[in-house]
Amino acid sequence: MDVEQRSSPADASEPAVWVFGYGSLCWYPGFDYSDCITGYIRGYVRRFWQGNVTHRGTKEKPGRVATLIEDKEGITWGCAFRVTGRHAIDYLKQRECTLGGYATEYIKFYPRIATEQSGISGEAFPTLVYIATPKNEYWIGEEPVLVTARQIVQCRGPSGHNVEYLIRLATFMRDELPGASDEHLFELEGLVRRFVAEANENIERLLVGSVTPRSIRRDTHEEVRRHVTFEYTSRVPDTKLRCLHI
Repeated sequence: MDVEQRSSPADASEPAVWVFGYGSLCWYPGFDYSDCITGYIRGYVRRFWQGNVTHRGTKEKPGRVATLIEDKEGITWGCAFRVTGRHAIDYLKQRECTLGGYATEYIKFYPRIATEQSGISGEAFPTLVYIATPKNEYWIGEEPVLVTARQIVQCRGPSGHNVEYLIRLATFMRDELPGASDEHLFELEGLVRRFVAEANENIERLLVGSVTPRSIRRDTHEEVRRHVTFEYTSRVPDTKLRCLHI
């Protein structure tokens, strides 16, 4: 049975930072946070072009995990966590940079839910983002999606099967962000499910990893929510958003 991921109260005496998650952070952050909200960043698309040998694969069979690729028309959905103090940042540095091969950037994040009473109004704010680049040793780069899907089906690492990483991310997108588009992710999911079925594997067995995913409380900043339309407003220029009062 899943255990609820606990949020920690913010400490005003310590610096706070928002961290954007678009991969495993969406379903297993692994650190304490005070707030978690769903939304998107612009100018990037999610691609499974990063190899992984420490969590979802081995050096002999590198797994495939998500990174961000620049695309001026791109939208990547995920969630932002507000974290306070050095502990969470040090944990992320070890998890994403030292072991994962990711670099950091600050990118504007657009909340999905805007309210009139809350301090989260729908205006973009900077978030810390971990991005894998071709400069790291685990970089795979673009490959046929069939190759990526077959590799995911074949790979397992210390944190669990590579299939778990993909399926739980796709499940997060469907459950938490219905209507949000991610063709690459969902095409991969469909192929992986097909290959697992063809191999007569039980996909539920592959979803049992070394950690137990926890229920995450998201978008709790206001009881009365005003939803932003996905496919339209995420592509409307900032000036239009202000005119529409979204």
